[in-house]
Formats: sequence, C-alpha cells, structure tokens
Amino acid sequence: MEEKMILEKLLGLIEPFLENTAVLEKAERDTHLIDDLQLNSAWLVDLIIKIEDLFDIEISDDDADAIQTIGDAVDVIAMKIRGRSSAAA
Repeated sequence: MEEKMILEKLLGLIEPFLENTAVLEKAERDTHLIDDLQLNSAWLVDLIIKIEDLFDIEISDDDADAIQTIGDAVDVIAMKIRGRSSAAA
C-alpha cells in the first residue's frame, strides 16, 4: 500500500478525535499528534487500536511510543504492512 493511501486512511481515523477538523487540511508529515492536533494520551491509545484494526497489523509498545507525528505513524504502518507482506511470501 502506498504512503499516500496510508496517509488518507490515517487522517480519516484521526478526524473523529478532533474538535476542530479543519486542522487536518493543513496536516503534514511533521504535524505532531499531541502538540498540533491536541490529541491526549488516551486518544492516542484508541488511535493505535483503530490503526491496528484498519490495517490488520500489530503495533508494539515501542513502536507506539515512537509515533509522535503523522509521518511517524505512516512510517510505522508502512513498515508493518511490508513486514506482513514479506512474511507471507
């Protein structure tokens, strides 16, 4: 799955957590989930669970801790999808 598609799906998952969804229009890879989008730690846990469900992947606690920005999330998702694909081959 290409990163653009991952990003679009990720933004769709983030949107319900936001009070002001207009911030997503300006979201970029370096947009910080807590500082810029105002997600709290409980919402981040919920977001990780939704990511795992949507993309059919498992995100370890270490990988979850590394997700600070939208770009971090896209990178982790892409890595997990690639890992799943190569394991199936």
